[in-house]
Amino acid sequence: MYKLTTHSRIAEIPAQTWNALADPDTPFLRHEFLRAMEDHGCVGEQLGWIPTHLALRDADDEVLAVAPCYLKLNSYGEFVFDWSWADAYRRSGRDYYPKLVIASPYTPATGTRILTGSGDREGAHARALIQGSVKVAERLEVSSLHWLFTTEHETQQLESQGLMRRLGCQFHWRNHDYDSFDAFLNALTAAKRKMIKRERRRVSDSGLRIRRIRGDAVSEAEWAIFHRLYCDTFDKRGGLATLSLDFFQRIAETMGEHLLLVLAYDAGKVVAGAFNLLGSSSLYGRHWGCFRDYHSLHFEVCYYQGLEHCVEHHLQRFEPGAQGEHKVSRGFLPTRTWSAHWVADPNFGAAIRRFLATETEGMEGYIADMTDHSPYRSSDDPASRHGSPRAARDALQ
Repeated sequence: MYKLTTHSRIAEIPAQTWNALADPDTPFLRHEFLRAMEDHGCVGEQLGWIPTHLALRDADDEVLAVAPCYLKLNSYGEFVFDWSWADAYRRSGRDYYPKLVIASPYTPATGTRILTGSGDREGAHARALIQGSVKVAERLEVSSLHWLFTTEHETQQLESQGLMRRLGCQFHWRNHDYDSFDAFLNALTAAKRKMIKRERRRVSDSGLRIRRIRGDAVSEAEWAIFHRLYCDTFDKRGGLATLSLDFFQRIAETMGEHLLLVLAYDAGKVVAGAFNLLGSSSLYGRHWGCFRDYHSLHFEVCYYQGLEHCVEHHLQRFEPGAQGEHKVSRGFLPTRTWSAHWVADPNFGAAIRRFLATETEGMEGYIADMTDHSPYRSSDDPASRHGSPRAARDALQ
């Protein structure tokens, strides 16, 4: 009834077909975004991300579902850390790489990975795509298959097909129908409200000017200077800046309405910036850079400007990126993230399943501890509305 094809270039699947199946709230999985990475050297064998996209087809060759898939030669840019698994594999005398990863490269953002569109056969198509992905992994003789930053519903679907669920945690913000930034502040405790006002005042008193610009209104010069900021951040941290200037300029042309750039100016010159992606109901903070240190500027450019944008445009969710416990005091609450894993070797798979059981228990404890540090007043705390501590934690999914 179905057949699964693999594609070394996303261009082999028509953009209209791919985007019709994708979730409008996940701009980082649009055809234009993934193709720009391929066309401008951001993925490929040299970086360990080899496109191997999946397409589920019917007997008439119509594409019913797709998934962004890569043959991985390392674990860089995934943000679901399996370095210890790779090391254990190596110590046992086997090769962990290559493996298969279904993800948006360098993008630790939750969103639909099983792209089926909508329809009464959606569940059947999802099951066929999951089963097909395992068969591709077996055919390629890779060590493992990893679906990263899946939604809760997808994770359940993957688990029902035998994959192992893994729990993570990020810090996300939810919009509870705030009609202004001040309304959001009023939901916080007095101490946190004063802290945020003080940080914003320090930025404004320093004479810095902040602009929010949609991607299709950003000039070539502004993209060039933002790319310098982006690269500077990786240089300072000893990382690899994989996204090229051509990539940013291409997506500004092809999907600019899904991009939001926040720039900070000192005496008319750009000194800091943050790159965000805009979904239909969510904002995703991705990259930041600053040429010199300014008190509280990171919070203003990366968090408060994004929060204001969400309130003004009625976006329901803000994911400011991976990690960062300092986000809690600024209104971002601990939120479960998910991934699902298949391992070819049954003995190694059993060992990972035992590890995940212990890790999940520890992660649940961490989420509970961080929930206890909520900055919201009791009456306004999104978690407190759900009664018991466990129900409160479940509400943060």
